[in-house]
Amino acid sequence: MHEHDVVVVGAGGAGLRAAIAAHEEGADVAIVTKLHPVRSHTGAAEGGINAALREGDSWEKHAYDTMKGSDYLGDAPAIETLTKDSPEETIQLEHWGMAFSREDDGRVSQRPFGGLSFPRTTYAGAETGHHLLHTMYEQLVKRGITVYDEWYVSRLAVTDHDDPEQRDCHGVVAYDIKSGNVEGFVARNGVILATGGLGQVYDHTTNAVANTGDGAAMAYRAGVPLEDMEFIQFHPTTLPSTGVLITEGVRGEGGILYNSEGERFMFERGYANNVGELASRDVVARAELTEVNEGRGIDDDHVHLDMRHLGEERIMDRLENIVHLAEDFEGVDPLEEPMPVKPGQHYAMGGIETDENGETCISGLYAAGECACVSVHGSNRLGGNALPELIVFGARAGRHAAGTDLGEAEITTGRTEDTEPGEVETPVAPGAVETDEDVAADGAGETEADGGATLADPGQTVESAVQNERTRVERLLEKDEGIQQAEVREDLQETMTDYVNVFRNEDGLKQALAEIREVRERYQDVYVNDPSRTFNTDLVQTIEMRNLIDLAEAITLGALARDEFRGAHWRQEHQERKDDEWLKHTLLSWNRGDPELWYKPVILEGEEKEYEPKVRSY
Repeated sequence: MHEHDVVVVGAGGAGLRAAIAAHEEGADVAIVTKLHPVRSHTGAAEGGINAALREGDSWEKHAYDTMKGSDYLGDAPAIETLTKDSPEETIQLEHWGMAFSREDDGRVSQRPFGGLSFPRTTYAGAETGHHLLHTMYEQLVKRGITVYDEWYVSRLAVTDHDDPEQRDCHGVVAYDIKSGNVEGFVARNGVILATGGLGQVYDHTTNAVANTGDGAAMAYRAGVPLEDMEFIQFHPTTLPSTGVLITEGVRGEGGILYNSEGERFMFERGYANNVGELASRDVVARAELTEVNEGRGIDDDHVHLDMRHLGEERIMDRLENIVHLAEDFEGVDPLEEPMPVKPGQHYAMGGIETDENGETCISGLYAAGECACVSVHGSNRLGGNALPELIVFGARAGRHAAGTDLGEAEITTGRTEDTEPGEVETPVAPGAVETDEDVAADGAGETEADGGATLADPGQTVESAVQNERTRVERLLEKDEGIQQAEVREDLQETMTDYVNVFRNEDGLKQALAEIREVRERYQDVYVNDPSRTFNTDLVQTIEMRNLIDLAEAITLGALARDEFRGAHWRQEHQERKDDEWLKHTLLSWNRGDPELWYKPVILEGEEKEYEPKVRSY
């Protein structure tokens, strides 16, 4: 049994920043991560960090752009916290040695990004996330913070109170990939989930193979609501053959989108008459797919992104890695010809419900980064707003978990007097499958066999969770026949890509729920083909598969319930934003395997102004 004040799960941007902040407050901190920190997916972020740093810009302008980009589903206290704190956090990175790109006068460079009224995206070439990750990892090493590298956290150690809001999180359980041991980690002050995205729910994604939504799924099953899961961002420019990201920075520098007829369709077809390629990501992604669907795509699959006119010197100075990506994965030299691009799953705006200090409704459990929903991004994230979210809310979660008083949060978590119940008609029953041997069962509320042992002291809560997880792992390893997780994973990913993509309709969403249910039932017969106890990636992927099923279902349930068109959520039958009905967040609670839908209002009242919903045009 390992014991620390604060246990951070995940070592990407949010996890590293949280660990550093908690350590600065005097806490004994440990990071438990299934990947070495510098292999975390933050390293793949290309575009930049939005921060109001220059004369003529302000946090208020940044806040307005973010609220407008969110299609008025972001919460004002979270958005204003982000935009106020981002300049200081960005400057802190520079003081730690982050190699930002520079202007001739020595100032850090900033460029335009989609949906921004000022060029405030601060960047390091087209490798901003890579530089950020390495800069913070240096700070981690400098401080001597403990890292449990290649330990896969698969269960939260949470008390078993009937009411999730009465539960306490006392630690986590992790599988040591190197040794095969399952061990517990007691967190005296708090657990911070910073596990990143869930892109592997889809088959065409910019996300890494490791992005399986582990933190969101574990928190969901432990009793924390998932918020606004229907809002999935599809990045407009990914390489068709792989899903590899082509940064928005290409368009920020002046890259142009063309259809098969040579039209600059963002302007010529009227998708964004004012800013063209620099419209918000959801607008550009829908425009591209519309061009393809109406027969103006290239090879009926993609469009072209052209940056040749920028000149070799500018491209190689600011976008060199894009040249290599296009050459390596598509065989295209973007200095000589346009790149093929199409939309691909990129980011989850929804996630674990938290307040602006990173706290969930379960005492001692925090979340930060993409796995969390504060909500900063609402129904659509602006490019350049993900990295400041990592550092701003990672730092706040770390400080709060370490015991620092950050003041009372304005955003509430859990059920309050202003929440309302929701209903959605589904073709099949969502949630857990009734079975005597549910090899997938885990999370709080599934420990009834413990006879209430989880209500004892923290050590006993963690030990009970460890024993449950060891039993699950042994069952998976001892079973010698059934179905392999890869078979059901492929089916799940194809279902989500077919029916819960950029364009959605009621029949498709209901079909998706039926197919997800079938996948869940087949998963009950899953087994691990690799009998080894060390470096057993088959075991890890089998456990991850449960998370993908739960999150795919949550995304689809939210998408079916929200019968309006807002941000990244497009519904064929509902082509308008319904502010009188849907200025509210979608919440989904696991409820011991019986998902329950409910809502809470969006907070549009900020510190000095109230944000009034307006028509969102670019």
